[in-house]
Amino acid sequence: MIVYGSSLSPYVRKTLAFGAEKGLTLENKVPRPGEPDAEFLACSPFKKIPGFKDGDFQISDSSAIITYLEALHPEPNLIPTDPRNRARAIWFEEFADTIVVAAAGPLFFNRIVGPKFMGVTGDEGACVKAERETIPPLLDYLERIVPDAGGFLLEDRITLADLAVASPFANLDHLSFDLSAWPRTKAYVEAILARPSFAERVAKEKRLLGAVA
Repeated sequence: MIVYGSSLSPYVRKTLAFGAEKGLTLENKVPRPGEPDAEFLACSPFKKIPGFKDGDFQISDSSAIITYLEALHPEPNLIPTDPRNRARAIWFEEFADTIVVAAAGPLFFNRIVGPKFMGVTGDEGACVKAERETIPPLLDYLERIVPDAGGFLLEDRITLADLAVASPFANLDHLSFDLSAWPRTKAYVEAILARPSFAERVAKEKRLLGAVA
């Protein structure tokens, strides 16, 4: 099974972590910028990452890939079967994917992706707005609901909810975003990102970013 896309993307990172927590071996291929990759385009005709291939099955979008992996390998269960907790898991994934990533995206693009990988000057005004206006309410919400460090959002075990919520915080960590005003959230995401499913990959990302600094 192949996952296409850089793990600097929270969506790719989440997908790879999900597979790792399942005990699956997922090959990660990163298409080179500006160079068409026929295999990737076959999986993702609109060039959105991650793309995914399993034999003759091809699909894109992290949620679609995760749904496939959960159905194909139902144990260990990472999407709860209890109706309420299943709904909560999907909510937390949606919250992370469409709200947290959207809020943190301008910071990551304007301070890392644009200047380091595309040679363009970042929009610092957009970064300041994200830091002061967009991101803090999301952290305030998490600060009210996250468990103590070492705990989990659902069923006292690792689930998709934790993997989805923690993934974009690796990007904020790459930015040295100060979470000291949200200590519960800081301890919670650090504990999830320290799991083997995340830790080695995030360390590789740090080395990559250091090499292009």
